Amino acid sequence: QVQLVESGGGLVQPGGSLRLSCVASRMIWNFYRVGWYRQAPGKQRELVATITSGGSTNYGDSVKGRFTISRDNAKNAVYLQMNSLQPEDTAVYYCNVLEGVNLYWGQGTQVTVSS
Repeated sequence: QVQLVESGGGLVQPGGSLRLSCVASRMIWNFYRVGWYRQAPGKQRELVATITSGGSTNYGDSVKGRFTISRDNAKNAVYLQMNSLQPEDTAVYYCNVLEGVNLYWGQGTQVTVSS
């Protein structure tokens, strides 16, 4: 079992930045990939970014060039640096991790971009 806790969400003005953190309750064994997803009201959950154990990254088209995913294995953490935020980025952001054949999700953190 592993618990994932996201933090760093909040209210920000358009053009602003936020840095989301996701911390696991323990070190992840047999790690393959970790990522961020988001779900806006009335929308399906969509990919934001993923990073593999080898460091390869993948981003959703809508966030390329603005968001950066990174991880710190020593801290059991993954981060999402979000720049040039727009109202369309408003959503609940979830982190997840694939450990072996098990997929874990965090509880989500709200990001609201509004003037």
